[in-house]
Amino acid sequence: MRRYARTLVALALATSAVTGTAGWVSGDAQQALTGPPPGSAQWRADRAPGVELPDPERSTPAEVAAFFAGLSDEQQQLLLLRHPSVVGNLDGAPLELRYRANALVLSADGDPRYRSLAAPGRQILAFDPRGRGQVAEVFGDLRSAHRVSVVVPGSDNDAGTFDRKAAAHGAPPGMARTLQKAAGARTAVIAWAGYTTPVGFGIDAATGRLAEAGAGRLTRFAEGLTADGLPEPAVFCHSYGSVVCGLAAPRLPATDVVVLGSPGMRAEHVDALRTKARVWAAKDPTDWIDDVPSVRFAGLGHGTDPTDPAFGARRVPADDARGHSGYFEPGTDSLRAFAAIARGTAVEGAAR
Repeated sequence: MRRYARTLVALALATSAVTGTAGWVSGDAQQALTGPPPGSAQWRADRAPGVELPDPERSTPAEVAAFFAGLSDEQQQLLLLRHPSVVGNLDGAPLELRYRANALVLSADGDPRYRSLAAPGRQILAFDPRGRGQVAEVFGDLRSAHRVSVVVPGSDNDAGTFDRKAAAHGAPPGMARTLQKAAGARTAVIAWAGYTTPVGFGIDAATGRLAEAGAGRLTRFAEGLTADGLPEPAVFCHSYGSVVCGLAAPRLPATDVVVLGSPGMRAEHVDALRTKARVWAAKDPTDWIDDVPSVRFAGLGHGTDPTDPAFGARRVPADDARGHSGYFEPGTDSLRAFAAIARGTAVEGAAR
């Protein structure tokens, strides 16, 4: 009976204590953004290019890549100009076209939340203004990179908060920028805020509903990278983002899956992830995520702490990181280890 009572208390805590970086506040239920890119109906109806266009929802990234490879430069440019919202978000399309398409969309978008994303020189690989907005930005030269990484953030992240200055190394572009700088010139890192995240605390953060939708989007995004001829990425998953990565793992093309500040991956052991990728986990001693119960019951909670030796992940040293958002702070052991993983080299101090 006492054990049952402890479980109930843990579940009550789990429903109110899993979040990202925004603090201890009540969360609002979110509607996951799913389906094809904006403008897909017009794309499907277009006969002007003189070729049958791939369905943005049903065609695989490999099929999209093969379609664009068979087009002339003139045909590619015509599609870019007629359907920038589709081309900019179409996984498998050439990244150079996606950059230009998203620059066009952002330059025409009047929403002040996204004004900074339109700054010259930014490499926006995906942008969807619907709902709270989703965005992916590249740091480094993605086309020539020998190694590629993707950063998947946790709660309270969207296109409108993407550029917040208050969390230089905790916001998605800050994490990606510092990782790419530490990993070196032959690497590229993508900050991927490409799913609907929970807002604050609440039932969204304690369940896998939004993570399930995000897992499908992350898998398709990574498949689009490899279909475009890029290396399989290492994926760095922060906080609720690690729930997304755990659910995506069986289908996700990745060399490594690295979770940090994780409430759990909705798996009790690394083998349950059914991934060929190496799985790493980091948690610093001051991270409040350690107070989140490692439980999963009746759909609530996310399961075993990935840094628990019983889980079986490779442990990343993170003793000198501070707080829930300090893992990418320059000079920390965690950032040095992340950079080694991003380069594909050995990690000193890592343990099984």
